[in-house]
Amino acid sequence: EYNKQNVIMFGPTGVGKTYLIRTLAKLIGVPFVKADATKFSETGYVGGNVEDLIRDLVHQADGNIELAQYGIVYLDEIDKVATPRNIIGRDVSGRGVQMGLLKLMEETEVELSPSNDINAQFQAAMEFQKKGKVERKVVNTRNILFIVSGAFNNLAEIIKRRLNKHGIGFGAEISSPDEKEEYLSEVTSNDLIKFGFEPEFIGRLPVHVVCHELDVNALYKILKYSEGSIANQYKRSFEAYGIDLMFSDEGLRKIAEKGYEERTGARGLFTAVSYTHLRAHETSLHLVC
Repeated sequence: EYNKQNVIMFGPTGVGKTYLIRTLAKLIGVPFVKADATKFSETGYVGGNVEDLIRDLVHQADGNIELAQYGIVYLDEIDKVATPRNIIGRDVSGRGVQMGLLKLMEETEVELSPSNDINAQFQAAMEFQKKGKVERKVVNTRNILFIVSGAFNNLAEIIKRRLNKHGIGFGAEISSPDEKEEYLSEVTSNDLIKFGFEPEFIGRLPVHVVCHELDVNALYKILKYSEGSIANQYKRSFEAYGIDLMFSDEGLRKIAEKGYEERTGARGLFTAVSYTHLRAHETSLHLVC
């Protein structure tokens, strides 16, 4: 018997968290669904229902329920549903979402046709008239892998206080991404509970993964070797007009440096290429007609 181990990922924007999980799902041949945690709310309130994630898996699997039951659900911005301890009243988009995810991450059955769906009720009535019964279609979540991620901006400060490590002066803040990643690598379940998560929720996410910020060298490699890099996209765009576009290594590194200044990870490369007008001798960019 195999027990799945759901994953929580820590890392800044643009480091490739979604790309990593989507590629993983593609390699092993299972459906993949990605959503932002902020769009959901507790069942019965305005907002998305977390059970819709499971129905989306079936849709991605072209209706193959058996395959969907081995899919991957990826929830980004999970840090936004952490509940501050001083909140007053019912937190339907924070704690309510965490509670809704609890049963999905462990094992439960999700009906493909929600009871409050008018179209589903109509189809059920038509099926009952034809067959004399309604076939109940459900998806079991026991083997569905859940991966959640977020930037967790203030979590490093919580870890820093626990480790009793102080900077120079009173109230010194974490000054560099490397320092933040160093603290995140020491994260414990208790730190996440202090951050605002429910103990039951964190208990279902036993695997902790810390993603590091992409440096200039990493961005350069993405530009040069990645199949979907912005450099290759521009090459294909120019080819449509009969123009060969070539980037020298010096030019790619210059773009990587500009992209790094944006501090948005790999997304900064799109920004650097789109609106940064570099002179030809600085970028060593050549057009051959």
